[in-house]
Amino acid sequence: LWTERGFAKPEITFQSQSGPLRVRREADGRLVLDFPSRPPQPLAVAQHPAALGPSLGPGAATPLAVLASRDLVVEFGSAAEVLALRPDFAALVDLGYIGLIATAPGSAGVDFVSRFFAPEVGVPEDPVTGSAHSTLIPFWAEKLGKTELFARQESARGGELWCRLRGDRVDIGGYAVTYLRGEIVV
Repeated sequence: LWTERGFAKPEITFQSQSGPLRVRREADGRLVLDFPSRPPQPLAVAQHPAALGPSLGPGAATPLAVLASRDLVVEFGSAAEVLALRPDFAALVDLGYIGLIATAPGSAGVDFVSRFFAPEVGVPEDPVTGSAHSTLIPFWAEKLGKTELFARQESARGGELWCRLRGDRVDIGGYAVTYLRGEIVV
């Protein structure tokens, strides 16, 4: 709206199925979305879904931790372990969560990396997922002892996100480009 339609105000509020979604445009052009924070809760080994092992795919590394919120969060020891995942999408559906977030510490200026799989809702792997980061930001903020984080989602397309924990809210920011123009006739 800012680049294509000349919208001049610094903030837009969209009405979504989840409620109001506020987006503001920073001076550098970055778009920042305001989401509720959704901290994950650790699951004891006995609480891990039976389908977890098969869902991660052949040769997957052993997770360091498994946590849950709306999605299942699986923490690995390295970005390479997250990148190596070749999940079994049919087994992921059997986990009983909307999606699976695989995450690990980052390197070279990146605080953490992630991938998000949600075949239950028709998304084998999402390229960049705001809702997953509303869970990852409080997790990594606590783990790393800081409220401002830089993240990379390691899908085939990939994306970088500037993240901030603000109490019970999170800011998720990044740059956007126009990739499609069209017309709808009603």
